[in-house]
Amino acid sequence: MDTELRPMPLVLMYHSVEPYDSDPFQLTVEPRRFNEQLRWLHGRGLRGVSVAELLRARHAGGGHGLVGLTFDDGYTDFVTHVLPALDRYGFTATVFVIAGALGGHNWWDEPAPRKRLMTAADVITAVDAGMEIGSHSLTHRRLPELDEEVLAHELTRSRAELSSLIGADVTGFCYPYGAAGEREVAAVKAAGYDYACHVRPAPIAGRHAMPRTYIGDKDNAPRLYAKWARHRLVGSRGAR
Repeated sequence: MDTELRPMPLVLMYHSVEPYDSDPFQLTVEPRRFNEQLRWLHGRGLRGVSVAELLRARHAGGGHGLVGLTFDDGYTDFVTHVLPALDRYGFTATVFVIAGALGGHNWWDEPAPRKRLMTAADVITAVDAGMEIGSHSLTHRRLPELDEEVLAHELTRSRAELSSLIGADVTGFCYPYGAAGEREVAAVKAAGYDYACHVRPAPIAGRHAMPRTYIGDKDNAPRLYAKWARHRLVGSRGAR
């Protein structure tokens, strides 16, 4: 584990925030619940920030009270529901976008309900609101199943396209499906990413495989407290 990430920072993993009737994969949070979760963080003196901001603060010797907020896949509801809520509390976040699917939909979740993905204009709106844009690969494929050439293309092409779109270097990556081993982590480093987010703690945990805490629609205040306390407990053990 990277020395500067001991203990690992708390990074929350979201996907979609919008009203819904069916959610077989439990990836959607109702806007009302999402606001409650942000209010809980704010009430405990915690501030949600992008992963890039969190890592900069940690590198400078700070970061106390900061919690990373991440949103996978780049759904349109990040603009319609997430941004207004974040602005209400003065929070920022990282949204991991699939560079080759802008304006498309979540084909990989079928037969789950179809969700629209952010357009190029939506990405710019998020940047203008102070959000960090990260890469979620080019086409949302399982990286361990790809050969070396295709893997490199998924990583480098997505980063190049998103960097060109926002006019700034994209430095963060998120593994599709949370699928990554040592080969994929090495490839992400070679592609020039400064950090990468995983899904859960793993033996390869570090700056390029940062574990995150899943947040869903059932996470009310007591459940959030339990997850926060568990992270502090595990983090304190890992720091010894």
